[in-house]
Amino acid sequence: MKAVFITEPGGPEVLQVREVDAPVPGPGEVLIDVVAAGINRADVQQRRGFYPPPPGASEIPGLEVSGRIAAFGPDVTRPFSVGDKVMALLAGGGYAEKVAVRAEQVVRIPQGVDVVTAAALAETAATVYSNLFMTAQLQPGELLLVHGATGGIGTMAVQMARAYGVRVAATAGTEEKVSAARAFLGVDIAINYKEQDFVEALREATDGHGADVILDVVGAKYLERNVEALATYGRLVIIGLQGGAKAELNLGMLMNKRAAVIATSLRPRPVEEKGAIMAAVKEHVWPLVADGRIKPLVDKTFPLANVVAAHEYFDSGEHVGKILLTI
Repeated sequence: MKAVFITEPGGPEVLQVREVDAPVPGPGEVLIDVVAAGINRADVQQRRGFYPPPPGASEIPGLEVSGRIAAFGPDVTRPFSVGDKVMALLAGGGYAEKVAVRAEQVVRIPQGVDVVTAAALAETAATVYSNLFMTAQLQPGELLLVHGATGGIGTMAVQMARAYGVRVAATAGTEEKVSAARAFLGVDIAINYKEQDFVEALREATDGHGADVILDVVGAKYLERNVEALATYGRLVIIGLQGGAKAELNLGMLMNKRAAVIATSLRPRPVEEKGAIMAAVKEHVWPLVADGRIKPLVDKTFPLANVVAAHEYFDSGEHVGKILLTI
């Protein structure tokens, strides 16, 4: 089969398509004929040498795929059949024609979603639902601030929050993206972080209340400012480190607000946790997808052979929504 490998840490040019043996499903695993794979920030960080796969995971990048079940390993008890259209959450291996993954991390594609577009759902939906609702306990009527609202995670977070009756503020780096956040996603407050101080803009728009929950992909660079932007009893959830991993934290401000800082990652979690998250997504999110309240947004698709061009486009930051590789 064809699969993508990282020849050395670096830019998109280090990605190389090779012929390798197809994986053989082990105990509790299913083999999927991949139709499409989502590109995520974690893949870029892995390509650059900053985010190695967890122990035992494939070195092939790719954390989510859609496709059809091709075969089963021993002891698979999930109610799947060969040929079922599914999507899967992975620890690696998605940029390939086939992938073997534990059945707990596989779910059927929601009604009304085609098999290619489904590749935009698994990792984003699992990340957003687990962090906002399972961890931060986001409630209807609260205000959520999403940084980077027009990326794959951001577009999912905005839609999911609004579907649950949450008010949403969003930051983006260009007027085009700010306009997209308003027009396509329906955010309540849209902030151009390059032209506005997002803390002051949020305070002004909320009469000083701030954000009840902040979903942050920046990390250290925004830590102090995010804590300033929190409401009393607010929760800051950090899921990315694009702006660094180390920063000082004003514990006095955090204590005065009775607020919390939470940092999570999805990729290294054990199978049992990923299975529980995917089960929750199937129960609570897929009905919202099926009735159209959440729509997977795909910006562009690239054939697997054009993976270098796909990563170049991702690195440009021009996309709104997901970028997919098709097989």
